Amino acid sequence: MAVNLKGRSFLTLMDFTPEEIRYLLDLSRDLKAKKRAGIKNEVLKGKNIVLLFEKTSTRTRCSFEVACHDEGACVTFLDSKSSQMGKKESLEDSAKVLGRFFDGIEYRGYEQSVVEDLAKYSGVPVWNGLTDVDHPTQILADMLTIEEHIDKPLNKVKVVFCGDVRNNMSYAWMYGCAKMGMHFVAYGPDELAKQMDEKIISEVKKVAEKTGAVIEISSSENCLKDADVIYTDIWASMGEEEEIPERVKLLTPYKVTMEMLDKTENPDVIFLHCLPSFHDFETDMAREQKEKGYDIREVTDEVFRSRHSKVFDEAENRMHTIKAVIVATIG
Repeated sequence: MAVNLKGRSFLTLMDFTPEEIRYLLDLSRDLKAKKRAGIKNEVLKGKNIVLLFEKTSTRTRCSFEVACHDEGACVTFLDSKSSQMGKKESLEDSAKVLGRFFDGIEYRGYEQSVVEDLAKYSGVPVWNGLTDVDHPTQILADMLTIEEHIDKPLNKVKVVFCGDVRNNMSYAWMYGCAKMGMHFVAYGPDELAKQMDEKIISEVKKVAEKTGAVIEISSSENCLKDADVIYTDIWASMGEEEEIPERVKLLTPYKVTMEMLDKTENPDVIFLHCLPSFHDFETDMAREQKEKGYDIREVTDEVFRSRHSKVFDEAENRMHTIKAVIVATIG
């Protein structure tokens, strides 16, 4: 079946069929191979892209900028200090103005409603670089990485997300696994599982019924058995320091260790992480918290640097999958 995504926004994987997601993954693989071969198509030549960042990021910004430059597009970066959106100008007005200037808009910030309204009012494709409840470009990169390192189809792969099961990566993985017929387990404290968004869980389970996906929520380490992928995310971000004592106590049992990998009973299990990661004490925040008596590492350095870890392949794949999204929608 022919797939045409021209003019489409990329707000959540829930908006796409399994066939369309497969198309994006195959395009990502093709564009990655061409980049490594030094082949430049410049299919975005003459296109102008704006990046709206309310939340900072290393990988997302660099991935979008390099992807655009590789294909010949021009990029404008605006953070919250250099934009009037939501301050002197309404979101609707800003979207309409930006839509007159640019061929595509990327947004990375907080509420999902913002990226939805940008798509509603701008008249051009909008791409979700991260919100509080989703991170679709990251999941595409993760799936591409899985296919590069695990010799089985996605619908035979089991992913276990460890830690704060309420966060945007956990939800984003639920969306992706539901769409692609995968086995997903949110593995974390019952206290946090009870706070998960029931509407999201209901929606993904409806999709799972059609695709054959398995969506589970568990606090038992028994769920680790036969996992192909162990995934986690940081426990606390900058500005959330006051929550660290409670979160360390709650989440330490779900820290990714070599012992946890052993419990999968899969010698080829891989470890993935969206990054940045607290895996050692080489960051200011990790050192400061250690001095206060709190180990905020969500994964041990042993796992992070082990043969199981594919986090840097995964980070590179952000660029290739983001390029595929842009090319597919405005190229």
